[in-house]
Amino acid sequence: MVWQQIYDPFGNMVISTALAAIPVVVMLAALGFFHIKAHIAAGMGLIAALLVAIFAYGMPADMAGRAALFGGFTGLLPIGWIVLNIIFLHQLTEQNGSFKVLQDSLSGITEDRRIQLLLIAFCFGAFFEGAAGFGTPVAVTAAILIGLGFSPLAASGLSLIANTAPVAFGALGTPVITLAKVHGYDLMEVTAMVGRQLPFFSVLVPFWLIWAFAGRKGMLEIWPAVLVAGVSFAIPQYLVSNFIGPELVDIIAAIVSMACLIGFLRVWQPKRIWTSPSLRGNDISASEMKPPQPVVKHSRDALMRAWMPWLILSVCVFIWGLPPVKAWLNGIFNPTFPMTGLHNLIEKVPPVVVNPTKEGAVYALSLLSATGTAILVSAVLSGFFMKYSPVAIVRTFFKTVWLVKFSLLTIVLMLALGTLTRYSGTDTTLGLAFANTGVLYPFFGTLMGWLGVALTGSDTASNVLFGGMQKVAADQLGLSPNLMGAANSSGGVMGKMIDAQSIVVASTATRWFNHEGDILRYVFFHSIALACLVGLYVTMQAYVWPFTLMVVR
Repeated sequence: MVWQQIYDPFGNMVISTALAAIPVVVMLAALGFFHIKAHIAAGMGLIAALLVAIFAYGMPADMAGRAALFGGFTGLLPIGWIVLNIIFLHQLTEQNGSFKVLQDSLSGITEDRRIQLLLIAFCFGAFFEGAAGFGTPVAVTAAILIGLGFSPLAASGLSLIANTAPVAFGALGTPVITLAKVHGYDLMEVTAMVGRQLPFFSVLVPFWLIWAFAGRKGMLEIWPAVLVAGVSFAIPQYLVSNFIGPELVDIIAAIVSMACLIGFLRVWQPKRIWTSPSLRGNDISASEMKPPQPVVKHSRDALMRAWMPWLILSVCVFIWGLPPVKAWLNGIFNPTFPMTGLHNLIEKVPPVVVNPTKEGAVYALSLLSATGTAILVSAVLSGFFMKYSPVAIVRTFFKTVWLVKFSLLTIVLMLALGTLTRYSGTDTTLGLAFANTGVLYPFFGTLMGWLGVALTGSDTASNVLFGGMQKVAADQLGLSPNLMGAANSSGGVMGKMIDAQSIVVASTATRWFNHEGDILRYVFFHSIALACLVGLYVTMQAYVWPFTLMVVR
């Protein structure tokens, strides 16, 4: 029996919208206000979504359960598979000491604190955002900066500000891939759209970062280096996102940016070397600065060995992403499983669609062609390159599984929640409600992405929760769905610096415990100001620069 979605079950959009928002409110409140652990908060949101779907929207209980199960499978593969294996690779590099060599190689390039920030917080942080995401960049860069002698507030706050523009393509494109997978966007089109929004901010953020640290005059003294770092990141970010795909956007852009900045420093140096490691003006943590750790010089061979795992990763992911390779791997193994009791048994109805349209629910076990498998292969190859024994590699893998068990559970529950809201129609109700903001929707829709990340700590989670809403509202207002789906992710990146999880990671990495409130107060203005700028930019795309919406491939 086919079940048709109902978007206003109570004949009153205010009541229906309030009910549809309950699962999201439950999860966000649990995370943002009551500081409940992410996997528990996601479980609470899923339970609320099941209750609303079944008892308020009349969705058959077995369909609701199957929709959640379908989403959970999607959370494991491909999303969770990426997270697990990238952290596995990171663990291997930490255990054998090659990560410390990387730290030393970056720290010894310049004594100017402003350029150290560009190189470490922006360029190197973007590399780790692209490779791992999920808090890794802030942990890594804040730890390096505190080791170089930066004040705790500078190390933590500036790492958070820097970790913005790359976030939409973090963890090998996971936020954008998830947005397309859960809510039915065309992956390449929405990737390209994000790639036409964020490059402007990839140029702006390095200037903003140095201004926040050293003030306007201190920033202007090194503007050529700042411009080189930003532009050399923005151009590859645009090209890769528009012509290749989401997986390697940050990795390629970060490598190009690092190489260009290091090369530029060989022919240009600032007239004045900025040696102060504390924030300009009032730095409440200045008295807690620690002496910098000595930077060890390493041989060329040691540096090559330290960088080799990340080079292997880039090559493997690039090869796996090639359409002929993906098609060949899928030809070997790619079983599909229609979700019995769900597939083609739910219909979207007007006004969301012109004619009733059935929703498919087919799970593809694309294990060989999955990006996570490419990462696993690169991790194993890197393990052998680093002279790990097979037993040690396997042991590290299972230790990583244990390490990320709650992260994987959170991803599964988040995807189950997002998929259930899609099939039950509750996200459509929210989208219809937000469409009432009319011509201002591009701005406020962007801020919804910011709010989602600020409260969930994840651009991926924000896309799961609000991606469907953005699509529906855009359709209702005659806007490009890809524009607003991308805006959810692009606006969301500016909320990354104020989410509770990132702030806790930063305070832990800098050993500045119990100062999370100080960090939040420092970064909040930067977060909301940048988010509003993204909203204005998206509004201009919608109404003033329509040529940016055209497919250019």
